[in-house]
Amino acid sequence: MAANASATPSIEIKDLCLSFGAVEVLKNLNVTVGQGEFLVLLGSSGCGKSTLLNCIAGLLDVTDGQIHIGGENVTWAEPSERGIGMVFQSYALYPQMTVEGNLAFGLKNAKVPKAQIAEKIAKAAKTLQIEPLLKRKPAALSGGQRQRVAIGRALVRDVDVFLFDEPLSNLDAKLRADLRVEIKQLHQTLGNTMIYVTHDQVEAMTLADRIAIMRGGNILQLASPNEIYTRPTCKYVAEFIGSPTMNFFEGTLTGGSFSTATGNFDLAGYDYAGPVTEGQQAWLGIRPEHIAVGAEAAKEQNQMQAVVELVEPLGSDTLARVRAGEQAIWVRMDGQAAIAPGDNLALGFSATLANLFDKSSEARL
Repeated sequence: MAANASATPSIEIKDLCLSFGAVEVLKNLNVTVGQGEFLVLLGSSGCGKSTLLNCIAGLLDVTDGQIHIGGENVTWAEPSERGIGMVFQSYALYPQMTVEGNLAFGLKNAKVPKAQIAEKIAKAAKTLQIEPLLKRKPAALSGGQRQRVAIGRALVRDVDVFLFDEPLSNLDAKLRADLRVEIKQLHQTLGNTMIYVTHDQVEAMTLADRIAIMRGGNILQLASPNEIYTRPTCKYVAEFIGSPTMNFFEGTLTGGSFSTATGNFDLAGYDYAGPVTEGQQAWLGIRPEHIAVGAEAAKEQNQMQAVVELVEPLGSDTLARVRAGEQAIWVRMDGQAAIAPGDNLALGFSATLANLFDKSSEARL
């Protein structure tokens, strides 16, 4: 949790369920978000992350369970009564109004005094660096500028909780990277509780104090980015985080080693999550960046020989898809690595950096 986050709950979600007819969309979710925490809801399309955010915002009525914000039960409260500011993917700006008008609209409806409105707009505009844009209309703004205005509209409400629903999805890669930094800085400056929905793992890893990885209306793991990266609780989480994805070997646990078609791997030093049985069928996962190559491979606990199939130079590093027997493996190397398709390559890895998952349940071993 970030330095500005508190152990005091800001949002508590208790046994939350949502169904549309016979279809269960959210299934008995329990989440506590600390005061000042930045929580990211991460998952593929249809996993329920935006639905959960809309339940917190009051835009969807829950089927069962409770939502508490700031210690108050707001399960059936109107969105305007929940003390939240929401930023949407589509900006949702009024095209006929100037930036200043968009920022002032909600405050005018709430009958906030004019002097106070001007003060709040000036403060938000300065924070988001949109002061020169106040007299423009949305049509005269770039995508990044429109999203800043959308964030500003939430900011002027002076609320404790901000909800972001994939706010950067409509922007190009450069703008997304720039605005991602600005949102992180905004959180560090304000110290408000923020819940952010995305399908982009880079956004999740860089922004979050904690990440909730969702699938099929369930939360599979709720932990810090580092813990999710190093100790994923199931194979799905391990595959979802990291690009290229984690390499997986199918095999059997026998006498402290892992037997696979590629070879037998020594598991000495592996940190087991629980008991395992002799002959248990499992997956062994190792990330591309945790595989040593060339001379460094000889120093590792487990070694194998591979042939390079494909090379992807990325500048800062080089990705290579190699093949060890029938097993395709992705390896991340230095950006100046001198390799080419057809080269023989020695690989090595340590069991301390590996991940084991049960073959049938896919739970961490």
